Amino acid sequence: MAVVIDLLKNDPRIRHPEKAHRPDQPVQLRKPDWIRVKAPGSPKWAETNKIVRDNKLVTVCEEAGCPNVGECWEKKHASFMIMGDTCTRACAFCNVRTGMPGPLDADEPLNIAIAVKKLGLEHVVITSVDRDDLSDGGAEHFAQVIRAIREHSPQTTIEILTPDFLRKPGALEVVVAAKPDVFNHNLETVPSKYLKVRPGARYFHSIRLLQQVKELDPTIFTKSGIMVGFGEERNEVLQLMDDLRSADVDFLTIGQYLQPTRKHHPVIRFVTPDEFKGFETAAYAKGFHLVSASPLTRSSHHAGEDFKKLKAARQSKLG
Repeated sequence: MAVVIDLLKNDPRIRHPEKAHRPDQPVQLRKPDWIRVKAPGSPKWAETNKIVRDNKLVTVCEEAGCPNVGECWEKKHASFMIMGDTCTRACAFCNVRTGMPGPLDADEPLNIAIAVKKLGLEHVVITSVDRDDLSDGGAEHFAQVIRAIREHSPQTTIEILTPDFLRKPGALEVVVAAKPDVFNHNLETVPSKYLKVRPGARYFHSIRLLQQVKELDPTIFTKSGIMVGFGEERNEVLQLMDDLRSADVDFLTIGQYLQPTRKHHPVIRFVTPDEFKGFETAAYAKGFHLVSASPLTRSSHHAGEDFKKLKAARQSKLG
């Protein structure tokens, strides 16, 4: 029988009722039964973990505390986070550390490529911290990683999840020229929540970034994702879908926001599976090639399988 982590057991209001609420803190909502994840620890998970450690790699699976790490690593799926483990932004939802990052590791592109080859990945996801300290935001480093993977594993398809390259002219062109198969940049939330949730970013800049990818290379699939549970309204999510479709974005992911620590933005509401299904139906009606919407949906979850579905959807629409 699979070991399951009941995320409710860590709820402080269950273990310590006297800590249920303080006037100076928002009420922490009890996690619903549908938010459960498989505990990591299988032999295949251990093998993936060893390859990551041996090659001194950073994964967003660990840094962001992804709830799907057990499932993905058991399948030898991993999302590599490049350019260090320290971010120059301080988003209210993210568990990655904030500060001044160190210099780039010149060996990292090769180390990533070696790990991809050892894991035998058909599809790999490469993401990064924000590097506002770099003149190009890390664009050339992204390109080097893509080229290294192409050299060592030419059959592997590559998905990148990039920062917004805000105030980094020419950076996007460098990344697109390296020809990733999927270009993902997450909006994270609706525009009314940006000031509190994503204060260092600009909503319409991110929309324009995704639009420019298609203008530069229409063959690259584009993708974006959001979390719900910050207190957004349904009509705001629907408008966000329209904004993404106006930028010709192909793939939308929607998942439940889970508060990493008490210092992060609180969960205002747990969205039900039926509501997620409603978002999925609406998004398909608006013309997205592919939609993934569920409480535990994350940007990189099932990325390889989803890429195959994206290609099939494009082919069917082209006739």
